[in-house]
Amino acid sequence: MCEVRLSDGFIALSPLRLDDVEAHLTGEDELLARYLNGGPGTREGVETYFRRCRDQWATAGPLRAFGIRAGAVGPVDGTADGSLAGTIDLRFEGEGLSPGQVNVAYGLYPPWRGRGLATRAVVLASRYAASEGGQEAVIQVEPGNSASAAVARRAGFTPGERTLSEDGARLDRWTLRIGPRSR
Repeated sequence: MCEVRLSDGFIALSPLRLDDVEAHLTGEDELLARYLNGGPGTREGVETYFRRCRDQWATAGPLRAFGIRAGAVGPVDGTADGSLAGTIDLRFEGEGLSPGQVNVAYGLYPPWRGRGLATRAVVLASRYAASEGGQEAVIQVEPGNSASAAVARRAGFTPGERTLSEDGARLDRWTLRIGPRSR
């Protein structure tokens, strides 16, 4: 598994691990189930997804899923990851993305909301996406999710057009240039 660890000295991002499953299931609430996970998680479903995430890291696949870790953010060797506060994932390919665009999706567990952690995680993940060749980060937000739109705004994203997903959901699209422009 890839040993990526990003930190700003306050939070750390590192690949999701199977030992994160319990914390994720405990932290998931109605908002995460609705806006991020597509429904309440089950142990089997979350374990399957986390294994897929691990496999994507191992093969440098288009999905890079991180745990957002807060608290004891220590040395870069990963010995002090802190508590799992939420997740953030990058998709380098997917619905509605042009070459060079990277979708950013994030969610925090209730005790960690309102502290600026999601904004910090988006900034760190966007820098990582740029280092991996991404040119533009994209956040897609359901119109009723004002907290997620506020994170995008604080992280420097610009509001764009409203789109429809394949399943017909309306999404407000936010973008941020993260890499050099193509010529």
